Amino acid sequence: MELWLWLSAALLLVLVQLSRSANFYAKIGLYCVLCFTVSAVAAAVCLLRHGGRTVENMSIISWFIRSFKYLYGLRFEVKGREKLEEDRSCVIISNHQSILDMMGLMEVLPDRCVQIAKRELLFLGPVGLIMYLGGVLFINRQRSRTAMTVISDVGKRMVREKLKVWIYPEGTRNDNGDLLPFKKGAFYLAIQAQVPIIPVVYSSFSSFYNYETKLFTSGTVKVEVLDAIPTAGLTVADVPALLDTCQQAMRTTFFHVSQLPPQNGPAAGPEAQASQ
Repeated sequence: MELWLWLSAALLLVLVQLSRSANFYAKIGLYCVLCFTVSAVAAAVCLLRHGGRTVENMSIISWFIRSFKYLYGLRFEVKGREKLEEDRSCVIISNHQSILDMMGLMEVLPDRCVQIAKRELLFLGPVGLIMYLGGVLFINRQRSRTAMTVISDVGKRMVREKLKVWIYPEGTRNDNGDLLPFKKGAFYLAIQAQVPIIPVVYSSFSSFYNYETKLFTSGTVKVEVLDAIPTAGLTVADVPALLDTCQQAMRTTFFHVSQLPPQNGPAAGPEAQASQ
């Protein structure tokens, strides 16, 4: 039995070295195992340290996840980090490319910042548990009325508790070399709470990560935090213009930091939805 185990392990190592696809799936598999294992350990630490669900747990979660970059050979070059650290409530929006975005998020996550995520993630075992303990706010994207109610409640809470809220306005992962049209939830939230929006742009992962070609190597991610966009005095009628301003600023920055030629026309992908 031991001989078969050693032979199987040796064969796996050879396949990983010789096959690009095997290497890709091995790294993805390891990433998933790390997420579940680290989530379980971090959940125990959070419960021992703070006793339950609180945004203060995010600093613990962030410490664990930031260590992943060393295993995968990833570097993050961040410009404008200080704009996220100002002591005020705000809505932070960023582009969303792959499952690796979690590492990028935790690399720049400011204090007292929570995320809005789809409700399905709550049921991912220890991953859902650690998200819950970290104060992540879950919405049911299939019920737009429920989602907007959550956003309304978040607006009141973020002002009362001086929270920052991180949202992916594209609504889903996208690696097509452009940004998808933005959904409106983040902009309704910012205007309702009368807090600024801070866009954060991550460069394209395509030079080191590509699901279609099964590429997954080490690489560098450039992160640029843009200037805050105020919403004071704006109303719901200003949501489309605010959305367009943010998206155009982020697209321009995305092409620049990714060293990609700018694409003409609106962002690629399906039409935007009415809610986050």
